Formats: sequence, structure tokens, C-alpha cells
Amino acid sequence: MKRPAGLLTSVALIVLASAAGAQECTYAEPAALNEGAQAELSTIVNDVDGITIAYLPMGTEFNYHIALGEGIADIAETRDDVDWFTLSPYSGSDLAGQMGMLQDVTSRPDVDAIILISFDESALAPLVEEAVNAGKAVIIINSDIPDFPTPVHGVVGVNQRAVNHALADWAIEQAGGDARNVGILDGEPGYLATERAGGFVDGIEGTNWEIVSRINGGWSVERGNTAAMDLMQAHPDVDVIYASNDYMALGAVLAARALGRNDLTILGYDGDTGALEDIAAGGMTATSDTAPVIMGRTAACFVLSLLDGDTEGGYVNTQTRIVHAGNAVEVLQAPEDLFPAPSREY
Repeated sequence: MKRPAGLLTSVALIVLASAAGAQECTYAEPAALNEGAQAELSTIVNDVDGITIAYLPMGTEFNYHIALGEGIADIAETRDDVDWFTLSPYSGSDLAGQMGMLQDVTSRPDVDAIILISFDESALAPLVEEAVNAGKAVIIINSDIPDFPTPVHGVVGVNQRAVNHALADWAIEQAGGDARNVGILDGEPGYLATERAGGFVDGIEGTNWEIVSRINGGWSVERGNTAAMDLMQAHPDVDVIYASNDYMALGAVLAARALGRNDLTILGYDGDTGALEDIAAGGMTATSDTAPVIMGRTAACFVLSLLDGDTEGGYVNTQTRIVHAGNAVEVLQAPEDLFPAPSREY
């Protein structure tokens, strides 16, 4: 395995300067994945000069996925020996398209690492196994799955269940102990949807908040809008809508406005710039901001550590915060950490 020069490392910290300005990409010592889920570092082969990273999000219709790519670019551009590219279908529901692209990059001898967003672990597992066997470093991003169905070298993301539990705790505190009827907009079935909504459900369990309806909002603004409209019309007593991503939450905001419901608490997850601006403008109530640009930087640093033999892999947890009306403007005042950039200067 070739070891490129120039990467600054320590046991628990990597810091690289971005070509666009000083950017820090830091991560703590990776945690172990579950038994049998960790691919050996010895499986990684780099026989071609330089490093090429392939980033395979589920769909470029999601700004969040593009934001992750912006973070990867921030780090890749600091090194002359590193190239990267995105290969993705447009639609996040085009699993077959992503599977074909994963096969393509696995067959390319110049690709050394694959950063992958996986919504359907079972379907992708055989192809991920092929990629590892082909000598690629494989990292799952935007997840905290400790036991991907086949061994991978690393996972980068946030503890989704814990973060959404914290969001529920925050929302309950804001309600001052008052009872609430809750509607949940789930994403398409899979690990991400289970962990996100599961954390929120865990958070309200045993309280005076009651779930009155759960509907699949399909991860998108359009489907979230339709699902929220149906939910509110079927349950006019709903007080809170929790959505497993910001796109569905923004769809719920549109539905609430259409129905004249300005009394709703609407909660999301991700940290999409549009959601942050909507919170600042008094629309959405709050979101769990998972800082996708920073997550992308972390994943790129982690990949370079793997290729340099400076880590054995594992799970890297990245930063989160609850963004609400009281701090949304402050977050928007750091546009270098956001994609897309805010629509105006804050």
C-alpha cells in the first residue's frame, strides 16, 4: 500500500487547511464497530500513484448529500496527490442506479476509496463486499450503523437515536410540561428512518406526549407536504409534527400554512440551509443540525488516515446541535460551513 506524504496526524485529531481558508476537520478516536463488521486495514490496496476518492450519495436531489461532497472537496483540495469525484443518480429512490455506479467504481483501478451513503444496507451489502475485496477503502457516511451487513472500514455520522431523543427532550422542556399530540413523518423504511424516529419516540415515552399518527413522508418536501396535509386533516388535534429529515419538515411547514395552522411545533433533522433559514424566519420550530459540510470533511480526513495506515477504522461520531429561533442566525453567520450558502447575509 502506497503511503502519500503530507498528512498531519495524531492519535485523536487531524487538522488540515482548506484551499478556501483555514478549515478544521477533527475527530476523536474511532469506536469499534460490532464484531464481524470491521474490515481489516490489510484489505486496502493502492497500486496507482496518488489517491482517488469516489463519493456515492443516494441522490443529488438532496442538498444534504451535496453538502457532504463540499466537505470532502474542502479536504481533498489541500493535497496535490488527491482527486475526488461524485457519482450519483438524481433521485434518492433510484437504488438500482446507485448499485450500478458502485459496481462501476469498484471496477476502476484508479479508485482507492469509496464514501457511500446507504439507505438499503441489505441490497448494497453484496456490492460493498465486492468493493472491499477489490482493495477499496469503504466508508459509510451519514450513518451510525455499527453492524453493516458486510465488513466495512469505517462509518462516519452521528448517533441518530441519541440526537433525536435529545430533540424530544428539548421540545418537551419548551412546552413547559403541557401535554401534546404528536404526528410523525417517517422516511422510507431502513436503518436511518428507524433510528431517527426511534430516538424521538424514545424521548417522549413515559411523558404526557402521545403519538396520534405516523405516515411515510418519503424523505422529500413534496411527499412530506402531502403526508403532513393528510395527517393534519385526519388529526386536527395534532400539536407537534416530527419529521425524520428537514425536507419533510419543510413540507409540513407548507401544509401548516395552507391549513392556517400557525400553532404547530414542527421539528426536523439534518441541518439543511433552507431549514435553518426557515427557523430564523419563524417557520420551522427546530432541527437537529448534523453539520453535513463538517461531516464530509471528517469523512475525507478519515479516508486519508485509512489509506495512510494511521487508523484501524471504526465509527467516527461527528458534531450536532439543536438549532432553534434563539441561535439560528448565529449558525447562518458561518456560511463557510453550510451548503448551499444562505440566501442572504445574516
